[in-house]
Amino acid sequence: MVRIASLVIAVASAAIVVAAAAEAAGSKKQKPFPEVIQLPTGFQPEGLEVKGQTFYVGSVANGAVYRGSLRTGAGAVLVPGAAGRSATGIEFDHNRLIVAGAGTGNAYVYDARSAALLRTYQLATAPTFINDVVVTRDAAYFTDSQKPVLYKIPIGPGGALGDAQTIPLSGDYVHVPNAFNLNGIDATANGKTLVAVQTAGGRLYTIDPGTGAAKSIVLASGESVPNGDGILLDGKTLYVVQNQSNAVAVVALSKDLASGIVRTRLMDPDFSVPTTIDDLGHRLYAVNARFGVANPASAAFQVVQLRKTKG
Repeated sequence: MVRIASLVIAVASAAIVVAAAAEAAGSKKQKPFPEVIQLPTGFQPEGLEVKGQTFYVGSVANGAVYRGSLRTGAGAVLVPGAAGRSATGIEFDHNRLIVAGAGTGNAYVYDARSAALLRTYQLATAPTFINDVVVTRDAAYFTDSQKPVLYKIPIGPGGALGDAQTIPLSGDYVHVPNAFNLNGIDATANGKTLVAVQTAGGRLYTIDPGTGAAKSIVLASGESVPNGDGILLDGKTLYVVQNQSNAVAVVALSKDLASGIVRTRLMDPDFSVPTTIDDLGHRLYAVNARFGVANPASAAFQVVQLRKTKG
């Protein structure tokens, strides 16, 4: 009886150990991604790109690019900053980072693994602000917040990059003098239609990438998206970051993208002038640019996670 009891106790103990190990492994596997990820002090981010569980953030101050893990929050500077450079919008394509260069008038292409600068494009001269970029199957398109144009870099077979082109905007687009104009940009899944926000006036547009012809997206009840910055198009739901408003507008678009309804505005106590947005599954991520903060060179900056809400 003693021997049998001892055997039973040993088996039970082993089962408890195995169960505890399994529970610990399960807990580790299901550990939530950090809700706030700290960036280097003084980084001054603006653009954000998510590729898998990896995120990339560009520095408007010196063009540096930071690479980190959404799962752990750990990361490091991938592309060192340099005098005379700047980074705003950023996109991942063919193991490259295509980066908008803000007031430099440039676009930069980096190897996403080695950080080597592969090519520099001079898209415009002053006054200019190359703000955001979206990549489709056959081109990268950039907005200029100071000029009524888009810039296009063709992408050929195997990811070969062509020479830059300028596409004048027309149609419903009205350029506002002495203001911040076209800002965030995204594209439909087939790349045949671009969607963009104009910060001045908070208007939304669809744009034909071949002609530059813009059509206003009419929002119900006379709504607009003032302080519109980065955008994310997810099917027929459009997320629009309203930077100084510390909010993300969730817009349900019509099938033809001609109209929409602002369903809600997402807010988070960790927001501090968010600019650009991207997603991973049911999570949204926005980067805090903290425009207007005192002593930005010594300030803290973050990437903030929030729950995705469909329009």
